[in-house]
Amino acid sequence: MHPLDKGLRDGLQKLALSLDETQIARLLGYLDLIQKWTKVYNLTAVRDPAEMLTHHLLDSLAVIAPLRRQLESMGLGGKPVRLLDVGSGAGLPGVVIAICCPDITVHCVDTVAKKAAFIQQVAVSLKLPNLRGIHARVESLTEPYDVVSSRAFASLVDFVTWSEKALAGQGVWMGMKGKHPADEMAALPSSVKVFHVEQLDVPGLGAERCIVWMRKAVVA
Repeated sequence: MHPLDKGLRDGLQKLALSLDETQIARLLGYLDLIQKWTKVYNLTAVRDPAEMLTHHLLDSLAVIAPLRRQLESMGLGGKPVRLLDVGSGAGLPGVVIAICCPDITVHCVDTVAKKAAFIQQVAVSLKLPNLRGIHARVESLTEPYDVVSSRAFASLVDFVTWSEKALAGQGVWMGMKGKHPADEMAALPSSVKVFHVEQLDVPGLGAERCIVWMRKAVVA
C-alpha cells in the first residue's frame, strides 16, 4: 500500500468526495511523479511527502466540489468543458481536476518549458487523455475556455488581465487564494465582476483558503 493512501482517503472522506480506485491510484501516482521530478527540476518548494499531500493534493481537491457546483449552475454539468490552468507549475490544481473530472479538458499553461513538459509526462504516465501541458505565455492564448483557474499565481488583477482573451464570453475565472483578498478585489477593473467568494476547508491544513469566482461584467 502507498504510504499516503490512508491520508488521502481520510482527506477525501472529509471533503465528501467520492472517487474510484483508479482515480485514487492516479492521485498517488501524481504525487510520486512530483517527488521524482522535484529532485531534478525543483517543481515545488515542498519536499516532505506528507506535506505535499495536504498543501498540494488536498488543497487542490478542495476545489472539485465547488467547481462541479459552478458548472451545474452554468448549465454545463456533465457536458464537455474546457478549463485553462494558468501558471500551473507542477499542475496544481489542473492535474487534480483532470483526474477527478474526466469530462473536463484541462490545459495547463506555464512559461517554464520544464514544467509544461512535466504536465505532458503526467498525462502519458497516468493515461489522462483530457490533460495537456502548454509552454506559452497566457496572453498568447486566444481559444475560448469555459473556466480559467489559477492557484497562488499572481494578483487577481494580473490574473484576469493576462488571461482575458482566453476566457469564453460566458465563462468564469476561478482564482484560488489564501485569506480573503479584499485589496486585490478592490483593484479589479470595472470589466470584471466578482460574483462569489467561497471559503474552503482543507483537511489537515491550518490555513485560510478561498476561491474568488469572477466573470466578465455585462456592458449595459
